[in-house]
Amino acid sequence: MTAVATRHTPVMVDEVLAALAVRPGGRYVDCTLGGGGHAEAILDRAQPGGVLVGIDADPTAVERARERLARFEGAFQAVRGNFRDVGEICHQLAFAPVHGVLLDLGMSSDQLEEGAGFSFRRETPLDMRFGPEGTSAEEIVNTYSESALADLIFKYGEEPASRRIARRIVEARPIRTSTDLAKAVEQAVGRRAGSTTHPATRTFQALRIAANEELSSLIAALPQAHGLLGFGARLAVLSYHSLEDRIVKEYIRRESRDCVCPPALPECRCGHKATLRAVTRGARTPSAAEIAANPRARSAKLRAAERIAATAA
Repeated sequence: MTAVATRHTPVMVDEVLAALAVRPGGRYVDCTLGGGGHAEAILDRAQPGGVLVGIDADPTAVERARERLARFEGAFQAVRGNFRDVGEICHQLAFAPVHGVLLDLGMSSDQLEEGAGFSFRRETPLDMRFGPEGTSAEEIVNTYSESALADLIFKYGEEPASRRIARRIVEARPIRTSTDLAKAVEQAVGRRAGSTTHPATRTFQALRIAANEELSSLIAALPQAHGLLGFGARLAVLSYHSLEDRIVKEYIRRESRDCVCPPALPECRCGHKATLRAVTRGARTPSAAEIAANPRARSAKLRAAERIAATAA
């Protein structure tokens, strides 16, 4: 079978394979299949005998991955679901423990180009959901109060002009398409001379995060992914936003410590024991050559940790 055409170029593939320490015969979970590029690289490296379960909320991405990875018949299983449910999905499939779990939190290029509302470069319905569940971006921009919109755009988009943008969005209602929204944002803040970044970029990012509940999903997924790991297995996370990276950084830091009590306590009372060991010093970032070849990789940060046995009390 010929693999379906895809525009997606997976980010930091070699670094991800190294971070997961992919080996022949291993069992792996790709929590966010997207274009299937990382899953394909993991399965190639894990042969002979390697198997992988891939999850994606987008039914189109699931079908695309099934076609792209058809040559791994018997070694690959795709599931339509949200990565916030990775623990339940894997336990239903009796797929635990595993040797590695990957979370690639970015959008695939296919979703950006084909999805509804993700791109301000062409007119599509303002949906922005990865799957059929949840609240669409259209509903958010047309029903939230001005103050709630401003708070959302500031929190998730880290947009300093959030108040002006929210005011203009409310004035421009109803907003039905991606180009309607892009026009409203540009009217609010204008275009900076010489800038190659569209002024609506942060607003679109904020609405996408809100529509898909991406941060709460990440918070829910990390301990589940951690729980799937056998001793010596690896967790790797690619993030593209400072809020995502902060969540991952703090989770690995916490689970790498034997005590998480407040510093003011004179002795440990929490009983917490380290069960992770960071395997990347800080966050790894793409090479200059990769960014030049794939500009969408520029904001990527990779963090990884290894499951260890808790020390005795």
